[in-house]
Amino acid sequence: MKKKKFDFTIQTLGEATLPSPLSVSYFTSDEKRILFNIYLKDYEAHKTSDGQPLSIEVAGPREKIFFDPAKSKAAIVTCGGLCPGINDVIRAIVMVLYHRYGVKNVIGIKCGFKGLIPHYGYEIKELTPDIVKDIHTLGGSILASSRGREDVGAMVDALKRMNVDIFFCIGGDGTMRATEAIADEITRRNMNMSVVGVPKTIDNDLNLIQRSFGFDTAISESVKAIRCAHVEATGAPNGIGLVKIMGRQSGHIAASAALAQNDVNFVLIPEVPFDLAGEKGFLKALERRLKERSHCVILVAEGAGQELIRQSNDPLETDASGNLKLLDIGAFLKTRINEYFQAKGIEINLKYIDPSYIIRSVPANSFDSIYCGALGQYAVHAAMAGKTSMLVSLVKDEYVHLPLKMVASGMQVDPGGNIWMRVLEATGQPPSLKN
Repeated sequence: MKKKKFDFTIQTLGEATLPSPLSVSYFTSDEKRILFNIYLKDYEAHKTSDGQPLSIEVAGPREKIFFDPAKSKAAIVTCGGLCPGINDVIRAIVMVLYHRYGVKNVIGIKCGFKGLIPHYGYEIKELTPDIVKDIHTLGGSILASSRGREDVGAMVDALKRMNVDIFFCIGGDGTMRATEAIADEITRRNMNMSVVGVPKTIDNDLNLIQRSFGFDTAISESVKAIRCAHVEATGAPNGIGLVKIMGRQSGHIAASAALAQNDVNFVLIPEVPFDLAGEKGFLKALERRLKERSHCVILVAEGAGQELIRQSNDPLETDASGNLKLLDIGAFLKTRINEYFQAKGIEINLKYIDPSYIIRSVPANSFDSIYCGALGQYAVHAAMAGKTSMLVSLVKDEYVHLPLKMVASGMQVDPGGNIWMRVLEATGQPPSLKN
């Protein structure tokens, strides 16, 4: 497999010549960088064209800015699925623009990228400190969200008509791809408009990025569901608590939640295939567990076991964002578990819990709220300095700038790695549920 070519060059709109209005003890220079790879064995594979180790630009306020705050207009959009912390990011962006830089003209685009397309008829929302001051206490997004592709040219036309100078896009992998396309079109038209992304994916599966916002809250909320499942499982003979949580292509939430609440006995994730039947399969392992302890808690990620449900002739349907529509592994397991034990004449008491939309819709916890605030603040500093086609993120405990083209989903739990080893040790489940 060909290795991905890394290029961490950050695009700018031009020379930043205006003195920053910020009163701070220090400014961050573009020369302040962190090494991309700390492992010696990878130095040779990851170097710049002139033989230097790859490095990433550190985020922070710059001494010179590109945009004149008094004449600048900013717009914010939120796209994709809901996630704890979106409102915290919106609030941080507005507060820093207004109070720190003096940008008074800030608007919100309603209902995702659809809000930029006139025929949908969505109104623009004015955003001021008074409007956003309490939104961090609310779940969801005050701007609402949507999925689906829209015409890039039409979106750029709308931004131009509204005289937007800075465009902040909050969303996941698909949103970042669309944001990159918007930035490319703006560059093609030679427009002086900054486009900055804030990556959002509750699954924590973006490459390069240490942690996506909402992930910590998702674990906290998942733990609550696991506790309930454990109470149900221990409250009846052969009790089984089955919990399904988010994780389309990765099991990060499931693995971390299991480690956070040591009541889970089986963790099923997309990265680790399993069989249902057979001596080494999941159902037999579950039967052994019930014989030993008379109760069991199962945590399954939504993308796990899809190959067990999907028939060869089933159509592969996708949602508006182009993601493959998943079949319901939770309901499938509930049915198959009940059928298995009924056929054996063994009484079980199974309770199925799916808290996914509850988890997505709650306000951010304290940890995520602090993180979201920082992401919003650093996004504004980057945009005001004239940086574009980039996003702000956390890498190796540093807030940095990454080119949009460098970030994509795909970071999965390594079945041979430390996290999965710890899950197996914490749960006691067999290393393999394959025959």
